Formats: sequence, C-alpha cells, structure tokens
Amino acid sequence: MKIVIAPDRAELGHFTAQRAAETLRDALASRDECNLVIATGSSQFEVLDSLTQQPDIDWSRVNGFHLDEYLGIGRDHAASFSGYLASRFVDRLPLKSFYYLDGLLPPETLQANAEQMLQGRQIDLLLCGIGENGHLAFNDPPADFSAKACYHLVDLDEACRRQQVGEGWFDSLESVPTRAISMTVSQILRADKIYCSVPDRRKAEAVKASIESEISPNCPATALRQHQDVTLVLDEPSASLLSDDVRAGCRHTDAPLA
Repeated sequence: MKIVIAPDRAELGHFTAQRAAETLRDALASRDECNLVIATGSSQFEVLDSLTQQPDIDWSRVNGFHLDEYLGIGRDHAASFSGYLASRFVDRLPLKSFYYLDGLLPPETLQANAEQMLQGRQIDLLLCGIGENGHLAFNDPPADFSAKACYHLVDLDEACRRQQVGEGWFDSLESVPTRAISMTVSQILRADKIYCSVPDRRKAEAVKASIESEISPNCPATALRQHQDVTLVLDEPSASLLSDDVRAGCRHTDAPLA
C-alpha cells in the first residue's frame, strides 16, 4: 500500500483526481472502453469535482458503477447515493454508461441485477473511502471477507448509521435505513487499481487501525493491504494519529509516486 498525505481536503481531491485521470487515459489507450467504480459520501466531494474537470479523457468510452446504496430509498431522497452520483458526477459527463443501484427495487431483484451488470467485467479503477468504523463500502465490521459475489445485501451497524447522521444526510438515527446493498470486499479487491481517499480528523482512528492493526474483518478497510496496487490518500487531520514509523514511509502530494 502506498500512503500519500495532502495538506488539506482540496489538495487530496486534486491529487486523487489527477492520478485517477492518468489511470483512465492509460486504460483507454489500450482498449476500446474501460470500467470505473466510484464512491459517495462527503469524503469524495473534492475528488469527484476535480475528476470531472480533468482534461483529455474520452468519457464516451467509460462505463461507471457505484459501490453501494441504501435499501428502501429512491433517487429523489437527499441521502440517495444514486442521486448523489447523478448530480455530482454522471450528469456532468458524457459517459458511455452508468449502472445505478435502485434502492427501491425488491432487495433480491436489486442484488441479481447488480450481479448481472458487473459479472465478467474487469474494473480498471476503483475509488473509495473508509468509514469511521473502518467500513469499506457498506461492509461494516465484522465484514464478510469470504463472500465471492460481486454485490451482497448487508445490515448496517449503529456506528455506520450514526456517521450518516453526523454528516448531515439524515435528521435522526431512526431515519437511516438499516439495510443496504454493497459491493463485496472480494470484488473491491479484484479492481486493477484502487485510490482510497480519506480526509478529516474524525477518520483518524479508522485510518490508523486500517494501516497499523492486523488484517481482520473487525476493521474491514485492512483488507486493502492485500491489494497489489492501492494508494491511500489522506489529509493531515486524518493522518494525525499515524505512528512515526508509518509517517516516515508516507509521501506527500508534492513528491512523485514510485
């Protein structure tokens, strides 16, 4: 795992977007089209905004997918990930396609559709974050590392649901759905390249655990350390609890990646 530290959220987003754009250009240079998975949440605001402004990407050859969605809410809900992605990314670009997860479908139908849309496709680039409880997508602890499907139905733990309230997506804990559909950890790790962007001091404990604790379902994001090409992009607040030994091996956004 490469770890990069930016001075602030704006630089974190700009750095990740530039590297993501390079990955997409490289993929399109060798194939007719490529596949991109993007995440939601407040950690991705700057990333997605900057990515939509990157030059020389033929978006008409890019297929988009997203990581997860609440069950039981539609795209017009303020917290809908489908609505988030439409307004912040999809509607701003001439993508070849984007495959939405429709949270209003019957759960088993949604899961079957999601499985079908991704089955057999190679993901060139996956953008994600880490939750305050260490979750990866909506794989809350203890996560199922053994699930082999592309997507599965999951129960959301209270810590995850409280994060959604804290970020302002819902007015109360009771209004946050208790179930969701999520890309599995094993499917996330099948992506060719991963950029995981994690800003803010409130994520510092989860960042430290993801990097410095043993790889375990109790901190799902530790699974990223099993991937062959993952870059974790932090800002100074989210990196604030890292040990001196770990920080010594980190790069900063003004230094080239090896």
